Amino acid sequence: MTGDKAPRTPGTRPAGQSQLAPYVLVTAARDEIASIERTIKSVVAQTHRPMKWVIVSDGSTDGTDQLVQEYCRTCDWMELVRMPERSERNFAGKAEAFNAGYGRVKDIPYHIMGNLDADLSFDEDFFSFLVAKFAENPRLGVAGAPFQEGESTYDYRFTSIEHVSGACQLFRRECFEEIGGYEPIKSGGIDLIAVVTARMRGWQTRTFTEKRYLHHRKMGTAKDPLLKARFKVGQKDYLLGSHPVWVVFRSLYQMSGKPIVIGGAALFLGYFTSMIERKKRPVRADFVSFRRQEQMQRLGSFFRTLFSRGRSPRPSG
Repeated sequence: MTGDKAPRTPGTRPAGQSQLAPYVLVTAARDEIASIERTIKSVVAQTHRPMKWVIVSDGSTDGTDQLVQEYCRTCDWMELVRMPERSERNFAGKAEAFNAGYGRVKDIPYHIMGNLDADLSFDEDFFSFLVAKFAENPRLGVAGAPFQEGESTYDYRFTSIEHVSGACQLFRRECFEEIGGYEPIKSGGIDLIAVVTARMRGWQTRTFTEKRYLHHRKMGTAKDPLLKARFKVGQKDYLLGSHPVWVVFRSLYQMSGKPIVIGGAALFLGYFTSMIERKKRPVRADFVSFRRQEQMQRLGSFFRTLFSRGRSPRPSG
């Protein structure tokens, strides 16, 4: 390991950062040897480091555990937790791994809880910036930043900045405890459910576009080819209660990007085949109602802006 800063004991912070709230991080990692060292180096380099960072190896077999252990030997605020190997890869497993890590930090006197994926990198004041936002707004429950994949950055002109990507979500402690944390759901969407539930409970959620982080593996492609991944996104949209009208416009927009037409068509088919099959949703009716209301309000706002300005802003999916 080169360029690492000196280790410090849990609960201490570099000079000049004492005014920032203490935070903890939990990372669920499964076979992330190709990218996790970039994430580790980014966290080690932070001007405001976490009190504790628990990395949960979700049955990794590729050397992820050994690499993390190397860093744990010199950074005593890092901890590796090993979960048993499992044959099935699903989002419930990720939630269960996260919850195992959360069990190691829940008794620490932190103010902010962070869920951090193992394939990200960011600048050295990334967390100091986000943690400071909680001090500025006592009703802020969940915060994050946009991610960048290659040359592409997530476009928030259609999707509300109230959405916070699950790759990096920071929660105020009271908010995280009030929503009950992450619920293990095999079909996915655990991060979206957490953010929407926070708003249902009266908390504010926000992506702060002044910062961004790099996502080193295209989202939704860890296991599936792109078209299958898009089809599954459509299925997930149905399972998590998206309004049909919203999905129609989302699919149309996706048709304008690569792969041209068929990407959006795959999303459309995923949603409406699930509707025809009447698949059982893992979320409650009040969640579906709240989410659809938000989507239609945003869609209405988008078209009002479109017609009032007489131009065509590009929506994103």
